[in-house]
Amino acid sequence: MTTTTEISNDVYRISVFVPEINLEFSHFLVRDDEPLLFHAGLRGMFPLLREAISRLIDISKIRHIGFSHFESDECGALNQWLELAPAAQPVCGLVGALVSVNDFSIRPARVLTREDILETGRRRFRFIPTPHVPHGWDAGVLFEESEKTLFCSDLFHQWGHREPATADSIMERCKDALLQTEAGPFANYVPYTHHTGRVLETLAEYEPKTLATMHGSTYYGDGAQALRDLAVVMRDVLGPKAQQGETTSTGIIKT
Repeated sequence: MTTTTEISNDVYRISVFVPEINLEFSHFLVRDDEPLLFHAGLRGMFPLLREAISRLIDISKIRHIGFSHFESDECGALNQWLELAPAAQPVCGLVGALVSVNDFSIRPARVLTREDILETGRRRFRFIPTPHVPHGWDAGVLFEESEKTLFCSDLFHQWGHREPATADSIMERCKDALLQTEAGPFANYVPYTHHTGRVLETLAEYEPKTLATMHGSTYYGDGAQALRDLAVVMRDVLGPKAQQGETTSTGIIKT
């Protein structure tokens, strides 16, 4: 099931719902002078995405293909897109380019640091490194400065086939998703370290107005508060917990 929604002016969410795993995968096309696709998607989804995106632009005109980290649903079909768009280039952080992307990709990546700005015409993008948030050493997110949209990958993960966008809080969904995942075979898919809260606070300081999530509804509203709320939820669900017989920081021995 493929759904295309314009979540802001010339920014499109193309979502593919997979009922067998009760999860949707969202890909974002920014239609501009130099079109940008965020999330290349799984190779198996490529025909669906190609058909949906071809209704929005001439695919050969895509210039930038971004993603958070090296994982199949983020960049599995990267080379298929590069073959159809001869001027396109992967866009990622330095670690991703050196460790994975430049070996995998048929075209070298354009490396962005936190100080770099990617201009596509009317829009300005900044790649913000977020190591191990949500996954991997190479992780990062893309922030569009003019309309304050944060393309946040697996952060704010929600199970199910959700409405394309909402202004209602998504935190209970996110908490439920973390709790369900931690109880199943994919436990620990989101790492939690002493850096996690600091990384999320750094993202909050950009004060996003739109959170373009990969799995679940796009969120409109106070993105800074949502990121701070997510930090609390991740700490409570994923953070260190004293085990039976272990001395806690207060000196109390749990039994």
